[in-house]
Amino acid sequence: MEALVTLCKRRGFIFQSSEIYGGYAGFFDYGPLGTELKRNLKDAWWKAMVHEREDIVGLDSSIIMHPEIWKASGHVDGFSDPMVDCRESKRRFRADQLFYAVVTVEGQSIGYLCLEESGDMQAEADKQAQEMKRKQGVQGTLDPVVLREYTEADPGEQALIPSPATGTPGSLTPPRQFNLMFETKVGPLADASATAYLRPETAQGIFQNFKNVVDTGRVKIPFGIAQIGKAFRNEITPRNFIFRSREFEQLEIEYFIDPDEATWPRVYREWIDTCKDWLTRIGIPEDMIGEDVHPPEKLSHYSKGTTDLTFTFPFGTQELWGIACRGDFDLSQHQHHSGKSMEFFDEARKEKYIPHVVEPSLGVDRTLLAVLTAAYCEDEIPNDKGKPEKRTLLKFHPRIAPFKAAVFPLLKNKPELVECARDVYHRLQKRWNVAWDASGAIGRRYRRQDEVGTPFGLTVDFDTVEKDQCVTIRDRDTTQQQRVPLAEVEAFLAEKIDG
Repeated sequence: MEALVTLCKRRGFIFQSSEIYGGYAGFFDYGPLGTELKRNLKDAWWKAMVHEREDIVGLDSSIIMHPEIWKASGHVDGFSDPMVDCRESKRRFRADQLFYAVVTVEGQSIGYLCLEESGDMQAEADKQAQEMKRKQGVQGTLDPVVLREYTEADPGEQALIPSPATGTPGSLTPPRQFNLMFETKVGPLADASATAYLRPETAQGIFQNFKNVVDTGRVKIPFGIAQIGKAFRNEITPRNFIFRSREFEQLEIEYFIDPDEATWPRVYREWIDTCKDWLTRIGIPEDMIGEDVHPPEKLSHYSKGTTDLTFTFPFGTQELWGIACRGDFDLSQHQHHSGKSMEFFDEARKEKYIPHVVEPSLGVDRTLLAVLTAAYCEDEIPNDKGKPEKRTLLKFHPRIAPFKAAVFPLLKNKPELVECARDVYHRLQKRWNVAWDASGAIGRRYRRQDEVGTPFGLTVDFDTVEKDQCVTIRDRDTTQQQRVPLAEVEAFLAEKIDG
């Protein structure tokens, strides 16, 4: 993970927000290449989910909406996480991301351990238990270490559980709820009547516009409304780079269906498969994608079914894309609180009803991190002298790569080469984002482009202008090269990028 974060900073993908002032936890800025990658991801999602379908339309709702919307949705009263403070270090933790265990040797307790959730959490717990046993000089066989959420600890256990920050038993406070919404004020008066919220999700913007879309969009059940937009959550402990931050962007669809009990399982499964297929289309290997089906006792009160598509990040397997069957909860709540009907008249059925919803919800930033993780690679290739040399590269799918190609004149001090290469560069610019690089040895230029994920390098050499009117096109992943006529360059790249 550290190598990936370093690459993101060094090559201009992602910066810590407010870095010159020491940074601001939970907020990030996207640099030139990160901006391109993020835009390409959003464009690919919109093309697949909206432009290539007849049953989904788009929406762009405001970030700040009437505060009654958040009361109706339940966010004002119930959008919270359990929070725990360490009295000594003053560090703050999410209680459901803290895990503890009683360490026993042949059934006898020798103490407690506590650690934050991570991909290697069990291995770390086993290591700490062994160390505890060694330090205490206890003889016998260590029992298996069984981790449990801190939220499950009773007051007696809380007094014995050490803080992961200091190791001091009993220094953690009992869990308490912390509302995650950012408050703001609207209007000239900063009193309670001016309180509003930065939206914690984009979904409610879709639900409150449901009737507007129905009345103007000539839609019929089943249909969906898609939205890309910013959301804000005052996370207790933002962590794991851009995976959990306080400002993020969502790719969200609310797919409206009829209320028949037989309908939602079929549509639900279709959306799970559609989402998995899209992830593979942008270059995420299928074997890195999993399905986490929520058991009945873990479902939200309104959910008939929820499945998370997971991804294997460097810090463990985590949720990437949530697909939930929300029933008619949201539209019913807004109908009740606003007094406005959210019923849909189904021409085919000749009846009115409040539609049910299947919601596929994906975070742009998490997806970008998954794409970076899947693409990051280190290998060895021969250098200019034929000796093996370590290479870092990002194996982006050409569809989402920040630069689709890079154009190089073999030598920058030969006008005929530069002129021809500039002509190729300007032709490709009209269709794709391409890079120009004329500085340094050609091998070094290849490495620079490999490291930012550019899939193709085009070199204009003396044969190009004096003999065959062809350019050398090098493949990033295989490093294989082939000569392609100048007149066929666009067609060659189009097949690789858009095919």
